[in-house]
Amino acid sequence: MDQTVLSVIVQYVGLPGLVFLARVLDVSLGTLRIIFISRGKKFLAPLFGFIETFIWIIAVSQIIRNVQGVWSYVAYAAGFATGTIVGMLIEDRLAIGTLILRTILPGDVIALRDRLHSAGYGVTCVQGQGYQTGVTLVYTIIKRKNLQEVTAIIHQLHPAAFLSINELRSAEKGVFPAEGSRRHFSFYQ
Repeated sequence: MDQTVLSVIVQYVGLPGLVFLARVLDVSLGTLRIIFISRGKKFLAPLFGFIETFIWIIAVSQIIRNVQGVWSYVAYAAGFATGTIVGMLIEDRLAIGTLILRTILPGDVIALRDRLHSAGYGVTCVQGQGYQTGVTLVYTIIKRKNLQEVTAIIHQLHPAAFLSINELRSAEKGVFPAEGSRRHFSFYQ
């Protein structure tokens, strides 16, 4: 292969491709780092920050050394955008964290309470007053990876249930399903 053809391929395909991949990797790590910081993961966040910065320095140094091609700049920006999406998808698959699930229901909630208890989830019920009628607020603290299972139970028994879901930074004591089983796990046992 001719040396000039190889040089053109490296300048317009090879280097931009490497820059793109480096940005996808470092921005994905950066996205995860920010999420871990917000969830209080004190040891993972700095490790991800170190690796992210190291990759970023390598990518930027390659662009500065080879400023002839605009494609490296385009790859840099496209890698940033793609890395953000990839980081969010990875975090979504990891499903790290704890949630507060509030369900507001009119009428009887005994069947829901019992069904969630039998599935191993802790439930606290509080009576309240809605706009037109009395309601029951059902509080459940769950691992994020169990959200789909718990909401399926709620919607099966109460298809029109009002749900409010929030991230929980920390919790002490409570009832959670044991990992790998559906038995009750309680910090009080």
